[in-house]
Amino acid sequence: MNREFGGQEAESSLMEHLLELRTRLMRGLAGTGVILLALLPFVRQLYDRLAQPLISQLPAGQATQMIASDPTSGFFAPIKLAFFLALFLSSPWLLYQAWSFVAPGLYKHEKRLAVPLLVSSIALFYAGCAFAYFLVLPSVFHALTVFTPDIVTLAPDPAKYLDFVMVIFLAFGVSFELPVALVIMVLLGWVTPQQLREGRGYAIVGVFVVAALITPPDVVSQLMLAIPMCLLYELGIIAAGWLKPRPHPHSP
Repeated sequence: MNREFGGQEAESSLMEHLLELRTRLMRGLAGTGVILLALLPFVRQLYDRLAQPLISQLPAGQATQMIASDPTSGFFAPIKLAFFLALFLSSPWLLYQAWSFVAPGLYKHEKRLAVPLLVSSIALFYAGCAFAYFLVLPSVFHALTVFTPDIVTLAPDPAKYLDFVMVIFLAFGVSFELPVALVIMVLLGWVTPQQLREGRGYAIVGVFVVAALITPPDVVSQLMLAIPMCLLYELGIIAAGWLKPRPHPHSP
């Protein structure tokens, strides 16, 4: 009888968790949908703003336009941009929903550490994307225009340009999460700050390899990713030194 009651209680608890998960997913999707609907009337202006780093670097006298090799790319590229931007802007809300789902099962000390890590990860991702937009993209396109022969006209397809820029944003946004990743590794006891310092040389080599793999095949973007990542590695060591693992309490 007790075993049957225990099984029913476990099944009920599982159903409650699944219902809670569904509620959090629906709220997250609803928030993203609201932002997407708010952005749709401005898709043309948003795409014009996204294209500015390229347009500003085009040689004087060259037409500041893109050429749609696919008849539908001029329509779908701005819509796709609005979707990505909606995810970008709603990420704090989505992370809050994820946090609200897992927080009840965490210890108090885990909650105290998780909140600063979540806030830091969001801020660093936004910082990486801003760094890419304001510094990296103009530098990359400037280098491309300098080395492009005069007989070649730079007029990329809107969809291909969007894909190129999204890769840059994602690469820099994720790479700027390096300090958070190092802190988590130290808190989990996988490494120590001293080991991170001793492995600095290997880390620098790894950073340049990663930069070469995840960025477009040009030296400018690779260097502009690798150098900040080296600095962020040092920042992660400093932050990890402040938050050394402590004995975990046994009670939530």
